[in-house]
Amino acid sequence: MVTGLIAMVGKLAPIVFVFAAGVYFARRGIIDASVSKAFSEFAFRFAIPAYLLVSLYRADLRRVFDVPALAAYTVTAAVGAIIVGGVACAGGRSARQGALRIMAACQVNTAYVAIPVFTLLFNDVTPIFPVVLLQVCVLTTVVITIMETAPAGADTAAGGVWRAVSAALTTPVVVACWAGIAANIADLPAPQWMVDSLSMAGTAASPVALFALGLHTGGTGMRLRSADSDEYWLIGVKCLGFPLLAYALARFGFHLTAPWLGYMVMIAAMPSPQNLFILAQAYDVDVDLAAAVVVKSTVLALLLLPVWATLISAGL
Repeated sequence: MVTGLIAMVGKLAPIVFVFAAGVYFARRGIIDASVSKAFSEFAFRFAIPAYLLVSLYRADLRRVFDVPALAAYTVTAAVGAIIVGGVACAGGRSARQGALRIMAACQVNTAYVAIPVFTLLFNDVTPIFPVVLLQVCVLTTVVITIMETAPAGADTAAGGVWRAVSAALTTPVVVACWAGIAANIADLPAPQWMVDSLSMAGTAASPVALFALGLHTGGTGMRLRSADSDEYWLIGVKCLGFPLLAYALARFGFHLTAPWLGYMVMIAAMPSPQNLFILAQAYDVDVDLAAAVVVKSTVLALLLLPVWATLISAGL
């Protein structure tokens, strides 16, 4: 087990190295942390969509959309949301605050962390695609809908829901996924120069996204004192409770085996998504809490990744 853990640390070293480089550059003032937004925009709006488009265009879709695995993850997210939402309501939180906490604990950073992790560990990122679509098209849309409708009247709420659904379904990542799937199913011939160009842009996705995340973390810092009362239990649920729930439901509820059992656990072990902070700012809901959860869950998740990867390689 110790030998396997050391080997996994070595495999994941590039992720930690690029992330740590971003933290170092921000902390030393070599690159201003605010620049992380530009790197993030490049990754989110161009490099990651290019990567996903080409990967889905080339993928075996019958293997990508494994129905039992996707069902297991969907149920995991639903159960997690019910538990976290219940705790938030019991604590007297508003609907918006509850939605934010559900997103913090039950959604994962697929684009910025999961893609490089799966590339290094499995040399295959296709298991991530169904979860990306599930998160953006369903989970994020539900969260934004709650944010829009909670304080508003019926007329405003209806317009807000439409804006929320439109915004979620037209993000570059989702458009790239649907375009890649459609082109794959239709077996559309694509010029080789176009595929090569998108592939080249996609190779920048992982390092740029990780560097941006490191810059953001280095600029934000790690606040250990004066933490929000919900901060640490949310981080605990995200980094420990959610992957354990995914394991229990996938193995004993849906009887998944390798490799999909390991894929689902590893995806669930990813940190809270960066757009948690973006939504918190947009709706002025617990902004400090969102920033702290994104930063701390990222650091803790990176530390735990070798452990999860070792357990997966050992057959869980």
